[in-house]
Amino acid sequence: MPILSRKIKRQFIAPLLGAAFFLSLASFKNDFFEIAKQIEIFTEMYKQLNMNYVDETNPAQLMDNAIQGMLSDLDPYTKYWTEQEVERAKINSRGAFTGIGANVSTREDKLIIVEPWKGYPADLAGLKAGDEIISIDGVNIADYDENAGTLLEGAAETSLNITYIRQGKQQNATLKRAAVEVKAVPFFDMATPDIGYVVLSRFNEKASRETKEAIKQLKERGATKIILDLRGNPGGLLSEAVNVSNLFIDKDKLITSTQSSVDKYNKTYLTKRNAFDADIPLAVLINGRSASASEIVSGSIQDYDRGIVIGARSFGKGLVQRPKELSYGTQVKITISRYYTPSGRCIQALDYWNRDENGEAVRTLKKDYKPFQTLNSGRTVYDGGGIDPDIKIASAAYSPITTSLLRENIIFDYATQYYYNHQYDDLKDVVLTDADFDALVQWIEQRGFNFETVTETAFAKAYQTAANEELDDDISRDYSNMMESLNKAKKKELRDKKEEIMSLLTDEIVKRYFYKEGLFLHQLEYSPEIKEAIEVLNDTSRYQKILS
Repeated sequence: MPILSRKIKRQFIAPLLGAAFFLSLASFKNDFFEIAKQIEIFTEMYKQLNMNYVDETNPAQLMDNAIQGMLSDLDPYTKYWTEQEVERAKINSRGAFTGIGANVSTREDKLIIVEPWKGYPADLAGLKAGDEIISIDGVNIADYDENAGTLLEGAAETSLNITYIRQGKQQNATLKRAAVEVKAVPFFDMATPDIGYVVLSRFNEKASRETKEAIKQLKERGATKIILDLRGNPGGLLSEAVNVSNLFIDKDKLITSTQSSVDKYNKTYLTKRNAFDADIPLAVLINGRSASASEIVSGSIQDYDRGIVIGARSFGKGLVQRPKELSYGTQVKITISRYYTPSGRCIQALDYWNRDENGEAVRTLKKDYKPFQTLNSGRTVYDGGGIDPDIKIASAAYSPITTSLLRENIIFDYATQYYYNHQYDDLKDVVLTDADFDALVQWIEQRGFNFETVTETAFAKAYQTAANEELDDDISRDYSNMMESLNKAKKKELRDKKEEIMSLLTDEIVKRYFYKEGLFLHQLEYSPEIKEAIEVLNDTSRYQKILS
């Protein structure tokens, strides 16, 4: 064949191969061209805007706003992380970092100490829950545009000076940062002479290892039954959820599967080892703040009839995220799939892809839950709304009114006031009474019911829309009457949900005096969920009947 002819063929064949490759990509992701097109449009617009806008622009802020706007219509777990946030995520996964040793929350341009950890710098400096940090090393928190919590970070043994407000008085403190270990299992002990109790608070890299070690030590102390407490556990690493389940469920058993529109994310996760103890009677505690990995564990335990789940319906997060590297050390954490329990349930409660007229995610209604059967005894379980416990306990529930109290920090703020008006030297003395509940209700009423329900938020939005359309004069009286009726309903609801509210308030108050360890000891004595777990584990016939 002539050389020229071979060249011509190569010239035609190469583009054809390239076209075939592109078409294969297009079949994999048919909007590939549209993505490239929109990126080009956005790049040009961003450039023109920054070069020509009438006032000086902040390119970084504009881009951040654009990113947040792009993500706002997706689920809340798909997030953009700055370089600092990426590092914090790694720290949370490892369970160790350097700082002041306290949970800190941002509220209204202030940093609030939520919980100082015993023996760490914040605690040693005398900081208490409820203290409002207003400056760090001379930087006013109110004037700081970035995440002010990063000002608390730094190398071990370095000092920082803070100014804070406690009970209306301004005070100063000097702290020295230290290495902080965050345990996945912060507490374990014997609940009775033969029942061990293990608190698993997060699924970091040490979760299964620490859980196994806790159970091992408890068995050496005489435990023949186990209570695994996942209440308030927000989740973490999926791999660790599988490994924790594997402590109780034997090798080669399906723990969860993931399904996605992207084929490579369709996976099954099986147990890889022999169970640490496949027979020990087990009770798992959950509540409305048990989410994600906690639901994988409690769901697998329930689906294999391996133990009894006690408490209240879990949060209902059936979505899996994976971080993807971006430029300059940043990441985007993307929801890549939904996960399913061994029986086939997806426990996702909110549908972020089909929103209501207000743009809010739609919650799966109870009447739409689909039935499934557990894998050993064929018990009926349901999807769509978290893990529903085998035994329900009222104090573990999170009703809308209780959720509002938590969201608006009502229980936290009242516990702060309570702490400075009461003194306890003995953990056993912390027993709240009906009078304490009445005082809480009165305090809330004096604040003007300063918390908002979802219903109120919806009505307020509707009324604002009416005002914008100059229709508010016609409906203002009806709106006022409606809000007055809502306030009356909230007062009644407060009384009706006394049990769950008082449980949360007691927990918050106990921590103020006796730290987290004191809270766990107090719950061992008084928690209705733990009492129920002990009762059912001690009643073999009832335990087996529930699982059959």
